[in-house]
Amino acid sequence: MMRWSGVFPAATTQFAPDLSVDLAATQRVLDALVQDGVHGLVVMGTCGENNSLEPDEKLLVLQAACEAVGRRVPIVVGVSELTTPRACRFAADAARIGADALMVLPAMVYVPKPHELEAHFRAVAAASDLPIMLYNNPAAYRVNIGDDVLANLADVPSIVAIKESAADTRRFTDLRNAFGDRYVLMAGLDDVALEGLVLGASGWVSGLTSAFPVESVALVDAIARGDMATALRIYRWFMPLLHLDAEHDLVQSIKLAEQIMGRGSERVRAPRLVLQGARRDAVVAMVEMAAATRPVPTPY
Repeated sequence: MMRWSGVFPAATTQFAPDLSVDLAATQRVLDALVQDGVHGLVVMGTCGENNSLEPDEKLLVLQAACEAVGRRVPIVVGVSELTTPRACRFAADAARIGADALMVLPAMVYVPKPHELEAHFRAVAAASDLPIMLYNNPAAYRVNIGDDVLANLADVPSIVAIKESAADTRRFTDLRNAFGDRYVLMAGLDDVALEGLVLGASGWVSGLTSAFPVESVALVDAIARGDMATALRIYRWFMPLLHLDAEHDLVQSIKLAEQIMGRGSERVRAPRLVLQGARRDAVVAMVEMAAATRPVPTPY
């Protein structure tokens, strides 16, 4: 079932007006993305507000996701916990519930030394038989999954992929030179996605796909068939929005974009707050401009 290629939206978790988890709305968001042609889904990553969810809520969201998707595409679930034992418990629960793969982050808050980072990943890998994509985002999580750690983890067969969200696109070439095809590479930062895909990434874990899935799939398809003129046309149209993925308030911006496009609600859980004032106006203007100038036909 698990294929590390194509477009994997970093899907949002939807909340009711009282900020309880809205499972039905979350299912509608996921179903719509699948219908629009995405190749997989990442649930409860950064955009899914993993760390704003209670442990029991995470299990309910994953159960609801598996029910809504019905194995039409693979589901990759984020593993983002304060401690290694908690991460291991969730990994085991995710396998039991029906996830197809794990996206494993370093333990939150504490910044580990390389040997501690390696130990964390090894422990989570041992907690289930699911394939694992490591999530490298040094800007957000203050730790880089370096070549030394990846070299030491090469003997763990279930660690198969890396979501690379460093802004320096040289990283894709350096990883390919260092490890060949040992790890599948996934582009993880929206505004360098095309560069990552050209330089060896097999797929794209994307935030803004949640608002514009048709264009995201068209972009990746164009690159795959070598139609760089089409790919560049879509990418240049998309770029003002893709920059939002690199900002501190990416979750609020992406959920606002979803709301404008009729695909979800902008509601977020504290400490995040919905965008306000000039920032909100700027994002609304960008999304409305993008919607008015869509570069590929849409089915509706």
